[in-house]
Amino acid sequence: MTEAIRRKLSDSAAARWIALMIVAVTMMFGYFFTDVMSPLEPLVTASKEAGGLGWSSDDYGFFSGSYGFFNVFLLLLFFGGIILDKFGIRFTGILSTILMFVGALIKWWALDNEFEGTLFGYQMQVIWACLGFAVYGVGCEICGITVSKVIVKWFTGHELAFAMGVQVALARLGTACSFSFSLPFAKAMGAVSAPIGLGAALLCAGVLIYLVYCVMDRKEDKSVAMTTAEPEEGFKFSDLKLLFGNRGFWYITLLCLMFYAGVFPFLKFATKLMVVKYGVEENLAGYIPSMLPYGTIFLTPLFGYIYDKVGKGATLMLLGSILLTLVHVIFALPVTSVALAVAVMVMLGVSFGLVPSAMWPSVPKIIPMQLLGTAYALIFYIQNIGLSMVPILIGKVNQANTSADGVIDYTMTMAIFACFGIAAIVVSLLLKAEDRKKGYGLELANAVKS
Repeated sequence: MTEAIRRKLSDSAAARWIALMIVAVTMMFGYFFTDVMSPLEPLVTASKEAGGLGWSSDDYGFFSGSYGFFNVFLLLLFFGGIILDKFGIRFTGILSTILMFVGALIKWWALDNEFEGTLFGYQMQVIWACLGFAVYGVGCEICGITVSKVIVKWFTGHELAFAMGVQVALARLGTACSFSFSLPFAKAMGAVSAPIGLGAALLCAGVLIYLVYCVMDRKEDKSVAMTTAEPEEGFKFSDLKLLFGNRGFWYITLLCLMFYAGVFPFLKFATKLMVVKYGVEENLAGYIPSMLPYGTIFLTPLFGYIYDKVGKGATLMLLGSILLTLVHVIFALPVTSVALAVAVMVMLGVSFGLVPSAMWPSVPKIIPMQLLGTAYALIFYIQNIGLSMVPILIGKVNQANTSADGVIDYTMTMAIFACFGIAAIVVSLLLKAEDRKKGYGLELANAVKS
């Protein structure tokens, strides 16, 4: 009985995996909503007479970038990390899931109605949809850093990278489902807003699911209090100098920016790329980009397991960055083979499994627990700069490279994405060198043997 009391709840494999699955499902719903519009670009940019919304490529690029507007320009994500470290997982998680749901409702309402006038040169429907997506983006990113800290809290000393890999895998399942079913569902329901409404309903369920986790989290805190003689040191603003002065942390942050700038914005435009360049039928075009998240469902936990047992985290990040660069170079070539497009998307899936499976579990090796929420928030904040600005850039580049008959030349677009991959390779090499110098242990296994 005494031994049972001395054990933390997270020492139970069943308990920690139940906790993981609860928060992972919440994020899965979020990732479904994040990319629910990506397969709809051909429909969104079609004329109203053809059943579309009549948006231009510039409109769509501006909307896609709006996800990170509040996070970047109002610093809300950075402050969200401080709130997480200061007020804890339960409060921040509930706040973020509610923001996700509210933002989704605004976006659904905007796409389900027509509006008169323009603002900043964009249709009012675009502006309202951007507002909803930006509110949702604040909630989703803060929820993401909260879930990351949840996993570190429950899995440190156990299968940390594998657990993060499973969470990412379920998130990718949400993305894959949005790419596979969003466009057919919108056409079946006769409304672009239909899949957005479905996503909002899932996010409402996500709020309720997270409340269940909060009960488990409270029990975990009580069990930790029974086994720890002194309480864990809390967050202090003076500790931020440890974060800002850490070169290894900044290398991981830059790697995150460059790598994700070459993946997520690409996915926003990948469906139309398949239609325009490779001649894939519109209803099927979303299935090719969906191969990427479907592939990472298996690969991310696998690479996470390797990192836990064998190590080589910095090496995994370097390999993933090299593959990312090769993918975009191949997509830039004047070759229109659908088979090649599928093969390259599989390669991108391997890359997308390698880097996140090693990058996110590496952060706790560099940053102490009391600063972890702020550290993840700062990484996500820098990442959001790319997620906001790159789609706007790509939308304008595509607009500039659209011929009179509506055909887009994607050579310049893919060259830009390839540059992000090259930058990721350089930063990965710098991170490996810093790890050798400071001894972070990025090449060492995560799991501690009993």
